[in-house]
Amino acid sequence: MEYIQFGRTGLRVSQLCLGTMSLGSSAWKGWVLDEADSIPILRRALELGITFFDMADWYSSGRNEEVVGRNLLRMTARERLVLASKVYYPMSDDPNDRGLSRKHIASSIDRSLARIGTDYLDLYVIHAFDSGTPVEETMAALHDTVRTGKVRYLGASTMYTWQFAKMNHVAQMHGWTPFVNMQCQYNLLYREEEREMFPYCHDQGIALTTFSPLARGFLARGGTTARTAHDPFQQFYGDDIDCEIARRVRELAARRGVSAAHIAMAWVAHSAQPNVPIVGAANSAHLEAAAEALALRLDAAERAYLEAPYRPRDEINDQNALRRPRALHLG
Repeated sequence: MEYIQFGRTGLRVSQLCLGTMSLGSSAWKGWVLDEADSIPILRRALELGITFFDMADWYSSGRNEEVVGRNLLRMTARERLVLASKVYYPMSDDPNDRGLSRKHIASSIDRSLARIGTDYLDLYVIHAFDSGTPVEETMAALHDTVRTGKVRYLGASTMYTWQFAKMNHVAQMHGWTPFVNMQCQYNLLYREEEREMFPYCHDQGIALTTFSPLARGFLARGGTTARTAHDPFQQFYGDDIDCEIARRVRELAARRGVSAAHIAMAWVAHSAQPNVPIVGAANSAHLEAAAEALALRLDAAERAYLEAPYRPRDEINDQNALRRPRALHLG
């Protein structure tokens, strides 16, 4: 495992980040692993050299942060870890216990730190854009988490490029802490961020972390998985074009003598736009395949073959997150 510079910051992170949505409590989602089954995955991640771990307060209604954070801190020293968590989604029926208001951010960071068992987060990410809160309020509140030492860096996820640029512009105008990271969905079936978000981040020196590199398992198996059987986000993928791309992934995997997951992950990891893939895992073998894929290089012809069927589709953001991204008919 190599360790790379995180955008223009001085922070260095492992080439892979373990996304931990699948670790916490099966009572939250049927495909989530409970603590006893989560521990071997966390241990194997460390053995593979992964030091970057992505959590969220919303995952398993807080149990994710407890399981991931506290177990990692039993296995290795805090200073060896890059710990990230997120804020935005409802944590209770309280109307103020959601979104990106000053009130919610201030209480959420304290609760996340307590659950994880640490004094600070290396990266604090807003899970989506909050159209109900003034950007100035959100950015000032996030700046305070950095100013008070509770957070080292700020990131954002799943929004339009103009929203992300606006938030950073407001921070820079006021001398507040800007975002240094964008976390967005990216895989062979969803490439819309190549149009605006990736060029913006490249221009600004913002680190990219990319989630769902296997399209929620669709590219690895070509159909429904244990997760998608319980996951409303399964509707993102599965039309005829997606099936054709998945077929090409399997065909190339057979020629190369590797799994479809290796091919799909290698395509993301070696994108022309440098990024850190966020990998989920239901077992240690999934992590091992992701790590192996880092050494797999697709040539230009292979990449072109996988990419050829793609067509533009709706962008995914929080406002349309539960609606299938449709193909756009441009002519």
